[in-house]
Amino acid sequence: MKFRAVIKKSEDWWIGWLVDLPGVNAQERTKEELIESLRIGAEDMLATPVLTPKEDEELVTIDVN
Repeated sequence: MKFRAVIKKSEDWWIGWLVDLPGVNAQERTKEELIESLRIGAEDMLATPVLTPKEDEELVTIDVN
């Protein structure tokens, strides 16, 4: 799979996040390390099991305008 990432240099750090996979972001000293961290973050996010609410919990969707 391929995901789009926004990356940029910010002082001594490279920072970035995946546009297509919210919640995956990273900060590293080099561009190469940043891209690798984003790749690992995407793998971890995709491997996370689907949340199943407990008996006394409810999963809802919140509409934000």
